[in-house]
Amino acid sequence: MYTIGQVSKATGLPVSTLRYYDKEGLFPHLERKGYVRKFSDTELEEVKIIECLKKSGLEIKDIRQFFQWVSEGSSTYKKRRELFANQKKVIQKKIESLEKTMAMLEFKCWYYDKALLDGNEDKLHQMLPNKLPEEIQKIYDKAHE
Repeated sequence: MYTIGQVSKATGLPVSTLRYYDKEGLFPHLERKGYVRKFSDTELEEVKIIECLKKSGLEIKDIRQFFQWVSEGSSTYKKRRELFANQKKVIQKKIESLEKTMAMLEFKCWYYDKALLDGNEDKLHQMLPNKLPEEIQKIYDKAHE
């Protein structure tokens, strides 16, 4: 069993966030001794799931629904699977967007390195948009998809 302070330290989450999750009913089996919350390994795993779902864009009400399904047992496996599959699609779109952003940043770093080396952008303007070195062209194309 762990105190809320220990869980906070282990997860990097503020105590106030853990209290909020408890208040929102996300730890339905949390043991209490008086006013002291006692977290088990089960709640530690639940914290990881909560944080995963939050980072994927889910709201607390939807996370609460997930834990409601968990409490309903195996009849909700399909719903739970769909929830994770949908959030996986959300994250995949975010990753694709970030990859495009990274490509633009990589291209611009190369671009200005070249401009600094040449002292101007004249040669660069002649290469754009499709006469760049092969590897840089791939990066440029990715940034401009």
